[in-house]
Amino acid sequence: MTIGSQVKQSLANLKSIHATLQSLALKSVDEQAQRTFHEAMLTTEEVIDHLKQRVSQLEREEPQYKGK
Repeated sequence: MTIGSQVKQSLANLKSIHATLQSLALKSVDEQAQRTFHEAMLTTEEVIDHLKQRVSQLEREEPQYKGK
């Protein structure tokens, strides 16, 4: 597995984690748990943004990674 595909797989996994955290935040009845899930969601959003930038950079530097 290439670096590009590993980064893209990590991005996909992180998006799945983000969706799970969002679901848990909405379903939770405990306010502290809701806050904790929401804070974790915000953290994952930051990491997702960074990984998207990295994917873009990889695709510019290594065209063979584009669209895979």
